[in-house]
Amino acid sequence: MALPTKQIGLGLAMACLGTTLALGVALKAPCAEGDWRDGRQYHRYCYSDIVPLLGTEQLAGNRLPFLDPCVAADGACDEYPVLSMYAMRLAAWMSNGTTGFFFANVLLLSIAAFATLICLYLLVGSRALYFALAPTLLIYGFMNWDLIAVAFATAATLAYFNRRDVWSGVHLGLGATAKLYPALLLVPFVLGRFRERKPDAGIHLAWAGAAAWLAVNLPFMLAAPLGWREFFRFNATRPADWDSLWFVACHRLTGELFCDRPRVLGALGLLQVINIASAVLFVALSVLLYRLRRRVAPDFPRWTFGFAILVAFLLTNKVYSPQYGLWLLPWFALALPNLRLFAAFQAADVAVFLTRFSWFGRYTGIGGLPIGAFEIAVLVRAAVLVWCLAAWVRRDRSEAVPLAPAPEMADAPA
Repeated sequence: MALPTKQIGLGLAMACLGTTLALGVALKAPCAEGDWRDGRQYHRYCYSDIVPLLGTEQLAGNRLPFLDPCVAADGACDEYPVLSMYAMRLAAWMSNGTTGFFFANVLLLSIAAFATLICLYLLVGSRALYFALAPTLLIYGFMNWDLIAVAFATAATLAYFNRRDVWSGVHLGLGATAKLYPALLLVPFVLGRFRERKPDAGIHLAWAGAAAWLAVNLPFMLAAPLGWREFFRFNATRPADWDSLWFVACHRLTGELFCDRPRVLGALGLLQVINIASAVLFVALSVLLYRLRRRVAPDFPRWTFGFAILVAFLLTNKVYSPQYGLWLLPWFALALPNLRLFAAFQAADVAVFLTRFSWFGRYTGIGGLPIGAFEIAVLVRAAVLVWCLAAWVRRDRSEAVPLAPAPEMADAPA
C-alpha cells in the first residue's frame, strides 16, 4: 500500500511541510529559553540538544570551533563534525542568548528541510509527503542538526539520478562533514554505476565524495588536529546510547546503565568489545542483505540498497540518537513507499520518544514510566525495522519503485 499516485503541487507539499515544522517549533518552544529546573524537558517533551549546546560548545562568545581550544569543563566540547559545528557557530553569531540561538537554528534547519522536500518532490512527486508529514519530523526536526545532512544526502540522490556523478559525490562528501551517515550512500551509488558497466562514473563519484569531505576537513586537520579529532575520540569512548539495542542488552545482562566495564575479554573492556562487534555486525548484515536481495531479484536497482544499509547501521550501531530516524524518511519515499510499514515505523519511533523522556523524568526524580517501558519500545522499533528490511529483500523486481524523471533515471527499471 502506497500513497495515491495522483500528483499534488509543490506548493501544497511545501505548505504541508511548513505546518509540520511550525508544530515542531511549538513543541520545542517551552524549552527554548533554557530554564529547565522544573524538568519541563521531560514532562512537556520539549527537549532539544540545540538549547544546552550553546553553552557546552562554548559558542556564547566568538570562539571558533576546533581552532580555539575549549575551556576545561565537565561536558564535551567540539564533539560534532565540522559542518555541524560551524552551523552552530553561524547560528550563535546570528542570535543573542539561548532563545535566539534556538530560533536561529530553527531557521537554518527549516531551510535544510525545504531543500530536502524540493529534491524529493523532483524525484517522487506526491510521495514527498512521506517526509513532509512525518510525525518524527515534527518531534525530531529541531532536536539536533541532522536535517543538514539529510538535505545533502537527498540532493546527492537527485544528482545521482540525473547522472551528475561528481555533484552527487560532492553532496555526499559535504553531508558527511555534518553527520557521517551520507558517506554510507557511496556504496549503493557506486554499485549502481558498476552495475551499469560505467565504472569510471562510479569512481568519479567516490573520488568527488572523498575530495569534498577532505576539502572541508583538511584545514582543521592541519591547523587544529587535537580539536578536529575530538569528534572521533568522543564517539569511540562514549557508552552504548540509550536508544540502541546494545544498551538494552547491556542493561539486561549487567544491570548497568553505562556499558563501560574496564575489562571483559582479556585486555578489552566492554566498550571496546561493543565498538568492534557493532562494526563487524554492520558489515556482515549489510553483505547478507545485499546477497539476499540479489537472490530474489538479481538485477534490482542497486541504489535502493541505500535504504537497507542505513537500517542495518541503525540496528547494529552502539549509537542511535533519537533524531536518526530522520535519515530514513526520504528513503521510505524513494525505495519502500509502503504506508503500512511507514506508519508502523513512525508509531514505534514516536513510542520510543515518549517512553524515553518519560523514563528520564522518572530517573531524575520528577516521575514517569519505568525503564522497562522504554526498552520495550526500543525492541518494538527494532522489530519494525527488521520487518522493513524483510519487505525490501522480498520485493519483486516488477514492484520496482517508479521515480519522477524515469526516462533519465540511472540504475532504474525501464
